[in-house]
Amino acid sequence: MDRTQQRQAESPRGRRRAARRYYRRPIAVFSLAALTLIVVAAASADWIAPFNPSEQHLDRILEPPGRVFLLGTDTLGRDNLSRILHGGRVSLLVGGAVAVISGVLGTLVGLVAGYYGGRVDSILMRLTDTLLALPALMVVIMAARILGDGVWDVVLVLAGITWMVPARIVRGKVLALKEREFVEAARALGLTNRRIMYRHLLPNLVGEVMVAVSLTVAAAILAESTLSFLGLGVNPAHTATWGNMLGGNEGFVTTAPWLVWAPGLAIVITALCVNFIGDGLRDALDPTRDQI
Repeated sequence: MDRTQQRQAESPRGRRRAARRYYRRPIAVFSLAALTLIVVAAASADWIAPFNPSEQHLDRILEPPGRVFLLGTDTLGRDNLSRILHGGRVSLLVGGAVAVISGVLGTLVGLVAGYYGGRVDSILMRLTDTLLALPALMVVIMAARILGDGVWDVVLVLAGITWMVPARIVRGKVLALKEREFVEAARALGLTNRRIMYRHLLPNLVGEVMVAVSLTVAAAILAESTLSFLGLGVNPAHTATWGNMLGGNEGFVTTAPWLVWAPGLAIVITALCVNFIGDGLRDALDPTRDQI
């Protein structure tokens, strides 16, 4: 994208064209609507959940889905639907927070490494490569043991192992962009490095960053579920999440399957929606794919 294309992308007309490119992809539009519904349902859990998620009905333990308990009850007689609605808040918060932190950190590292090159690039990329080479699951387990099992502890652990991929993506794009004519012209005009990176390079990275961030949301939700399954995620005593609901009920796959498939479907559907939205954003924000 040269400087002219950048201005077009930043203009109201350019944004409208990007929106039209996005809406030409039905699966991306459907995924956006579905994810919006999931977020709204989780945010409105206090009003739409039929029961308090901690309320126990000891005479209705492990009751299958029915008219009163639409998704059944768990081993303590708690309504499964209410717990999924409230647990969605935490799972979505973990996914969003991890994506934002890793996206910001990865973009900063990749931008600085790609623009300055030389020793700065070598140091930052060797650090990135070293962290990528470590066994991710082992690092997560060790970090989770050290930090704890709170929501923000899990966010920090997952953000610490996901920022490297956005960093490498951004760095590769910056290496190509910094040799383009509009960057050379900005240097000739005497603009500072900080202004060139912020005003001229960063707007051209929006597509790549948005895709990386969207994919990180899905990866973080799945990673939190994996940690909870191993007993290292958010502690169920703190709050319910889709992950610890799934991880705490693996022994009931045959006797009370609704305890497993309900949170499992919530995780799968959310992850698929986020991935499809990321694909749609990638195409919409890339002007070279414009077919209108």
